[in-house]
Amino acid sequence: MKKLFLLLIFPLFFSAQTHRFIYEYQFKSDSLAKEFSKDNMILDVNPDEVKFYPHIYAEKDSINKVQKTRSYIWEEVLPALTRKRNTNENTSFVLLNDFFKIETKDEMTWKLSSETKNVGNYKLQKATTNFGGRNWTAWFNSEVNLNEGPYKFRGLPGLVFEISDDKNNFKFSLIKSYQLKETYDTRDILETFAGDKPILVSEKMLLKKQLELFNDPLQDFKEDFKSGSGDTKYYVMGTQVKSIEQFKDLTLQTQERMRKENNPIELDRAIKYPTK
Repeated sequence: MKKLFLLLIFPLFFSAQTHRFIYEYQFKSDSLAKEFSKDNMILDVNPDEVKFYPHIYAEKDSINKVQKTRSYIWEEVLPALTRKRNTNENTSFVLLNDFFKIETKDEMTWKLSSETKNVGNYKLQKATTNFGGRNWTAWFNSEVNLNEGPYKFRGLPGLVFEISDDKNNFKFSLIKSYQLKETYDTRDILETFAGDKPILVSEKMLLKKQLELFNDPLQDFKEDFKSGSGDTKYYVMGTQVKSIEQFKDLTLQTQERMRKENNPIELDRAIKYPTK
């Protein structure tokens, strides 16, 4: 685990502050991959709400405010989400051809262990749970009076510092913590995308939309290509598109990549894509 740079100041909240925790997220989009991909994720614990999203969103937000621009980015490494404090009621945001959100109640049953370990100056206690079709081991610090953690992992008597699955596909490690003077406003980077508010759908409807996207993953790209000028260059997976006929093979390649990288953190929600 990386060296922790934490400022755990108590009480955590004075007025309307945000206490921000940065986690390194290691993951394998393809379960057969030998190496992890990595990204940094933000857990913002506000007085009434918790938000979890990629660190790059905050970076982009800062640039937009300084340069007075409106540039947008969305990552699919993990669903960004919000939830009310002290609940398991999560709202997850998903960008496909449209911007969607789903609401779920994600209960977890934790089994506490007497096993402990020291990381830096922090004593961590072990706990395990089964969630999303995977077995998880968490290490939490009971001296931090927050029952929160990365993604949907919460409900322990302390803050989750580390959590990983037993198949070595996913791991979160806390690397930094600090307080913001005011509650951080994420309306331009999380609860909206390019000014559009998300459409609330059921999990069943979202799955339908995901399968529709799989059936024609380059549909929007094709429409842009047809209407684009001859001076515009288009690329798909590093291949320059010069004719509409190329989309047939590129669609097959994209679908194969989607099948290969179908290793979601919640395995029981994995999409059953059609076979060849």
